[in-house]
Amino acid sequence: MSGSSVRDLTQGKPMRLILGFMLPLLLGMLFQQFYNMVDTIVVGRYIGLEALAGVGSTGSVNFLVLGFVIGMCAGFAIPVAQKFGSKDTDALRKYVGNTVWISVIFAAVLTAATCVLCGDILRWMNTPEDVFQQAYDYIFVIFLGIPITFLYNILSGFIRSLGDSKTPVIFLVISSLLNIALDIFTIVVLGMGVAGAGWATVISQAFSGILCLVYIIKRCEMLHIKKSDLKPDLYYIGRLCAAGLPMGLQYSITAIGTIILQTAVNGLGAVYIASVTAGNKVGQFMCCPFDAMGSTMATYGGQNVGAGEFKRVKRGLFDCILLGIIWSVTALVIAMLFGGDLAALFLDASDPKTAENIGLIREYARHFLTVNAFFYIPLAFVNIVRFMIQGMGYSQIALYAGVFELIARGAVAIVFVPMFGFDAICFANPMAWVLADMFLIPAFFVCYGLVRKKLTKNNL
Repeated sequence: MSGSSVRDLTQGKPMRLILGFMLPLLLGMLFQQFYNMVDTIVVGRYIGLEALAGVGSTGSVNFLVLGFVIGMCAGFAIPVAQKFGSKDTDALRKYVGNTVWISVIFAAVLTAATCVLCGDILRWMNTPEDVFQQAYDYIFVIFLGIPITFLYNILSGFIRSLGDSKTPVIFLVISSLLNIALDIFTIVVLGMGVAGAGWATVISQAFSGILCLVYIIKRCEMLHIKKSDLKPDLYYIGRLCAAGLPMGLQYSITAIGTIILQTAVNGLGAVYIASVTAGNKVGQFMCCPFDAMGSTMATYGGQNVGAGEFKRVKRGLFDCILLGIIWSVTALVIAMLFGGDLAALFLDASDPKTAENIGLIREYARHFLTVNAFFYIPLAFVNIVRFMIQGMGYSQIALYAGVFELIARGAVAIVFVPMFGFDAICFANPMAWVLADMFLIPAFFVCYGLVRKKLTKNNL
């Protein structure tokens, strides 16, 4: 594996290793957010507001389906990280080989089901008739690309499981730049409309998946599988499903909670919808460090549990929590001082209703963002502890945290929004994070005790 960026996270100071692994992930996530902004601008400017609304209306179902795929792929990488940590190359390759079969089956089933039911799904979501066709044209192409989503996320997950967080980010940046170019080509030059935006996304992701495959072939010998590794094995398939399915469902459960909450926001009127939308867009940028910390803990936990280094698991968790607290305080200060100005960057001043209420929307968005930021420390715990539990091999337990988040957001949407209106919306995410932490923190110590007991027994 000479020349690769493979990194053993079981040796060295945890804080230095965590920062080294996390920062490339963070840069990639920030770039992805920036790309999404550019993508939105291209669709809105060159096709029109109806097209933009059509694409936007698919956001929740997009997250529901593709979130399941992304979460499942991340789960498949955990046993690989554990076997890398234990230096068990044979078992590592068997996990890789069996992942191929599982992915092909899930990709085929999901692609067929979502494409056939695409129109029905949009009707179940009460997609407005004036944007229905635009929404259908876009999301149908995205659903056709589900196998490509599997390809990139599985291969990038395998690379990260070996401690290399830089290479997938480089490929992601290249893919995003290609996506922007293809957006302009398919929409402006070819006149393909929103379907062109969908094909640009699928093609660019396919390119990044091919780059990951080429990199693995040339630089990651440990991931090279033989014909015998491709033989289906129920033990390995069972372990992979136990790690992958709960993580996929966790993303989907979160998406369901978000859909329920968004429905409640929609009932408050256009001014509040614009305020929450702008606040959420700023929040997505500010929460990228927490997402990067979570992904880091999954790989760090997996490698160290595989290596039998259970003491380093707790030390790494505490170091990452310290980073989470530092960023939480920093983000709160930013939200309090600049929240309104940052939210204004995402408002469409050309829209007459937005322009008429710009001051009110800015203030509501600042309030929404500040209330959320006050609870960023609980959010840091949610991401760091949940992904560490998953990295330790207990994905099915971490899944329940998503259920608690769903319960909290559902309760706010159904019970508290009718009573307290916008203020209840502001506290929906914080309530979800706190309730999830009430489960996750005790769950970590239970899982840690089980891992410690198991590893101590194996070493006797």
